Amino acid sequence: MKTTGAKQSGAASEQITKYISETRDWRGKMLAQLRRLVLAAAPDITEEWKWGTPVWSQNGLVCAAGVFKDHVKLNFFKGASVPDPKRMFNSGLDAKATRSIDFFAGDKPDEAGIKALIRAAAALNAGAAKK
Repeated sequence: MKTTGAKQSGAASEQITKYISETRDWRGKMLAQLRRLVLAAAPDITEEWKWGTPVWSQNGLVCAAGVFKDHVKLNFFKGASVPDPKRMFNSGLDAKATRSIDFFAGDKPDEAGIKALIRAAAALNAGAAKK
């Protein structure tokens, strides 16, 4: 997978690519699409492999993606502080800090909305880094 523009650990990027390729059903395709959106939304984001899952950071943790039995989760570490005007967060709504979006088979992600959330989460980290 082409990841030009993103900072990345070669090993982490390779691990994420392997993880996607080994997930051969709709969940792998969804994860690949989410990865593409993350990298497009925040060109300076860094890909990492933590806790057995893809993680993206920029001045701190931004989001992580996970594959589960019946869904793919995109988790925003500081999602409770990220504006969500389209009400895309549909999971973890009671958590103190995090919010996530669960995608199920047949879902068509709102690409513009996801990119906006990623940019907002990265901007939140950038603001915190300047303090």
